[in-house]
Amino acid sequence: MKLFLEIVVSIILHPIAMILMWINLLARSDLDSTRKLIWFIVSIIWGLGPILYLFVEDGNLW
Repeated sequence: MKLFLEIVVSIILHPIAMILMWINLLARSDLDSTRKLIWFIVSIIWGLGPILYLFVEDGNLW
């Protein structure tokens, strides 16, 4: 059950948070296009973190 919850959080909820971050990023007027692009790329790499962590730690987030 614990592994199932970890997979749900990592695969379903985290990408939703990443999409919300992209929406916020597009709406921001205090960042220029270059910084928005950098944050977009960082969010993709950062978004893979929890999923990769599940595979590296054999499904042990806590």
